[in-house]
Amino acid sequence: MKKNILLSLLVFVALTLSAQERRELHILSINDPHAAMEQFPRLGFVADSLRTLYPDLLILSAGDNRSGDPINDMFEIPAYPVVALMNQIGFHATVIGNHEYDSNQDGLARLINLSAFSTLCANMEPDPKWKMHVKPYQVFDCGGISVGVIGITALGSMGIPESHPARLTDIKFMDPLETIRKYQFLREKCDVILLLSHLGFETDVKFSAELPWVDIIIGGHSHTQLDGGEMHNGILITQNGKSIPYATHSTLVLQGGKIVEKKAERIAVKGMPGENKTVAELVRYFSENPVFKRVLAVAETPFENREELGCMVCDAYLAETGADISYQNAGGVRIENHPAGDMTMGDVMKMDPFQNDLVELHVTGKELAEMLISCYDNDKQRFPYVSGMTCDVVIDPATQKIKKLTLNGKDGKKLNLKKTYHVVGNSYSVAVSPTNRADQGRSMGITTPDVIKNYLEHQGRVSFQGRRCLNIK
Repeated sequence: MKKNILLSLLVFVALTLSAQERRELHILSINDPHAAMEQFPRLGFVADSLRTLYPDLLILSAGDNRSGDPINDMFEIPAYPVVALMNQIGFHATVIGNHEYDSNQDGLARLINLSAFSTLCANMEPDPKWKMHVKPYQVFDCGGISVGVIGITALGSMGIPESHPARLTDIKFMDPLETIRKYQFLREKCDVILLLSHLGFETDVKFSAELPWVDIIIGGHSHTQLDGGEMHNGILITQNGKSIPYATHSTLVLQGGKIVEKKAERIAVKGMPGENKTVAELVRYFSENPVFKRVLAVAETPFENREELGCMVCDAYLAETGADISYQNAGGVRIENHPAGDMTMGDVMKMDPFQNDLVELHVTGKELAEMLISCYDNDKQRFPYVSGMTCDVVIDPATQKIKKLTLNGKDGKKLNLKKTYHVVGNSYSVAVSPTNRADQGRSMGITTPDVIKNYLEHQGRVSFQGRRCLNIK
């Protein structure tokens, strides 16, 4: 009997000491890499170095892994190179960002099946016919620490992620906050609750007040560069800018079954002296495509901002179609500038990586104005670029809504709102400009990157320095 009592006492003491033991969870995270393949060898080195110190390192991405480098996005299996690089580095999970849908439904399902890591998103329900193996959450065992990771993605003004609506058919999307609340039961099952968020920093901060049972939010979507992380309502929130300038190393300390410390530090990936050689070899392998190096034209002057690039895109639409007016959603111009000198096919694909069709329609000036306002509202309140006319835009500073829009013809006079014009734009721009116009548009059977390529080859030399199409007040 005494032996049994002694044994029980020893077990109790051991369990008590174990419960009070100081344990650490280490997480390496990135967000919005946008196919910045050149950064992955250095990111692999960071992962290897941390894993040497912390064998149970959890590696996560907060989404938008693709769309940015044509070598990745135009591969035989579109966007597979980044998946292969993430597999090699040893990622555990990613949330679906809005640009993951750029692969179309079938393409996204294929990429998920090729991923060695989990794909998480709680507020989407794809039709079973797409065979997308998406989980709302997953519990990871990190050296005896159970970590419940919930994936969540942002919905835009149209109630769907900010991608081409045609790529989202037969997928149901639910309110993010209401969806997250359904998984509070994980709090009773896990030591740590982590929200892997593609909502944007402001939304993460807002939600932190509503989710006291969450411990850490690893965020993306808004490309907000934090100095490691910030504490909001007791929740540690992390995020970095796009294209992996930094990664974040988060540490959560547990003692007595409770989190007693949270901290996050950013690690500079760009300029990191070391690299993972296997990952570097993969990048070199994927990069050996001469198509993207072909010179199409020479820029006589640098493109100093997105508007100059947007003007060129819109001019290309007109020159190659003979239409009266063209427009391009501002969010569809994916580079900020371009130096003077050669413009290659790779440059075009970086500027316009989405493979949208060119769409034509015949609308009145009044219908066109309504379309442009709708495009502004549904493209994160960024006014579209135009050609064949200019626009004077007055925006209410309080609401950011358009108070007044004036369309001016090439002669500087106001456009005739009753006249019908031949208008062209990319299929995404038209899709996010839903109005009650009579003509909803039709595809012209050519992708916008091909239109831009043809334009540059026909021009040979281009200069748009100082070119403006918008006067925004």
